[in-house]
Amino acid sequence: MNKKLSIILTLMLSAILLLAGCGSSESTGSGKSDKDTFKVGLEAGYAPFNWTQTDDSNGAVKISGSAEYAGGYDVEIAKKIADGLGKELVIVKTEWDGLVPALTSGKIDAIIAGMSPTAERKKTIDFTDNYYKSDLVMVVKKGSKYENATSIQDFSGAKVTAQLNTFHYSVIDQIDGVKKQTAMDNFPAMRVALESGMIDGYVSERPEAVSASSANSNYVMVEFEKGFKTSEDDTAIAAGLEKGSDLTDKINEILSAISEEERTSIMDEAIKNQPAAK
Repeated sequence: MNKKLSIILTLMLSAILLLAGCGSSESTGSGKSDKDTFKVGLEAGYAPFNWTQTDDSNGAVKISGSAEYAGGYDVEIAKKIADGLGKELVIVKTEWDGLVPALTSGKIDAIIAGMSPTAERKKTIDFTDNYYKSDLVMVVKKGSKYENATSIQDFSGAKVTAQLNTFHYSVIDQIDGVKKQTAMDNFPAMRVALESGMIDGYVSERPEAVSASSANSNYVMVEFEKGFKTSEDDTAIAAGLEKGSDLTDKINEILSAISEEERTSIMDEAIKNQPAAK
């Protein structure tokens, strides 16, 4: 065997051993193996449940693979769950429409993203017990003719939308004569559409609406005397898990130890700490 061939074979063997080593690793990129981490998916764009910020102030957690951080109510709940499980919390920023596929494909261990445990979603994934419950409201522009609405029917003729693939969008049909607009990907996009006059209002949950109106005086939350008809599951918030997950009972035990008073306090802090709405 000549010297050149020997060198080539040695390099090839080294490459094979390196690839084999990479393939057997279960590292998440944080230096921890998958079994030591609790990977949570959220969109980081649904304040006060979750948002993106530039530093770790107010307990924000680094977003995996990013220089940014995630904060909000969901992040605080996720921290408590991770602590209870004895694992390191890893936040995986994921578009809303990609959360369930990310869970079912094993890219994340749980969805903690202000998600309601609807009957439709339960066909695909499991849910923990609820960790928050809210009411549906409308967000409109200050000075709008809809600002003083008391019934959802006051929005007859209005251009209304909601987030894509949420029950918020389906309840719009309860408004007689409404001009239902195309669903939007996220709440920042809906706020921009509202500001520009493309829409007259969007359906939201009370915490997000409080967040929007608190952060930007151009937005007003409209609560109803005669509101949307919803089921209890529709207005509840729970963590999504894979079907048959062995984490369900463990997480439910952790959630049961968080009192309603503490949950309210966490939400109040999230609303106070949210970044300014755009």
